[in-house]
Amino acid sequence: METDLLGPPFEAETLELGRDDEGPVIATLVRRRAESPTDRAVLYVHGYVDYFFQTHLADYFATRGWDFYAVDLRKHGRSLLPHQTPNFCLDLREYYPDLDAAIDRIRNRDGHQTVMLAAHSTGGLTASLWAHDRRHDRVVNGIFLNSPFLALNASPLMRVTVAPAFALSGRWWPYRTLPIDGSQAYGRSIHTDWDGEWDFNLDWKPVPGFRIRAGWLRAVRAGQSRVRAGLAIEVPILVACSARSFRRGPYSPAAHYADAVLNVADIARWTPYLGRHVTLVRLDGGVHDLALSAAPVRAQLFDTLGEWMDAYLPRDSAFESSARAGKTTAQEVGLGS
Repeated sequence: METDLLGPPFEAETLELGRDDEGPVIATLVRRRAESPTDRAVLYVHGYVDYFFQTHLADYFATRGWDFYAVDLRKHGRSLLPHQTPNFCLDLREYYPDLDAAIDRIRNRDGHQTVMLAAHSTGGLTASLWAHDRRHDRVVNGIFLNSPFLALNASPLMRVTVAPAFALSGRWWPYRTLPIDGSQAYGRSIHTDWDGEWDFNLDWKPVPGFRIRAGWLRAVRAGQSRVRAGLAIEVPILVACSARSFRRGPYSPAAHYADAVLNVADIARWTPYLGRHVTLVRLDGGVHDLALSAAPVRAQLFDTLGEWMDAYLPRDSAFESSARAGKTTAQEVGLGS
């Protein structure tokens, strides 16, 4: 591995993944080692219009004695090549080789015995489907989902009429851009050039987002339909989201204290469908990426995550003791008002 663009102690390596209809495909694996050798690691998966830049998240895990890895999926961030359509896929399963390759290096090359999957937004949807489909291979010991994209944030009319029609067109015209304008409220609320405290590459994570394409929407709706039918992830899952959603529309200061991308009621509704043992936590004042929330909310997030990890991924745990049998359980913990 070579020094990553974030600088030491971050390292990165390119994962060669063959070709698709647009040409060569790669993913990028970023690593930040803990201070002492460990057999425990976390793999972070970003969302749509996103890539890994949250160094404080990596530092959190490293200080707890976990090696931190993040994968920039194909056509995202470090892995976006000039000939590619940004952030595009025809099927969320296209990302499975990216995750498989990352896990192979984490477990088989680097020798980690306990692996936790951490994923945000669309990455949370993809990671959940992958974990379900790979459950018999016992690739991860636990999962943390940060505002997973389990349902479209749209009106009931949009969901039953317009969205299905747009998605259907993706079968014949997958690269067709759709007349859907994303809100800039979230991007403005987090980037330092506007009203936020975080600096990130606006070519890889533009504030207006990338244009939604019909094939991508079709892929997402297919993945969300699988969640609604019920997944059977066997390891413990922690799902965290904001306590409230931001109203649709232009930026206002309220965007700093709510999810300005997804409807958090949808996340709460579909969380129990992910697996056998699921804990749901809602953080008052959280934004879409909870790790980018205001400092007090970040502290709540990390305290809650630490407690959950201590309970379900203790230092002496093995996979067999972390997998929980029985009926699906959804436990909701409310933090704040």
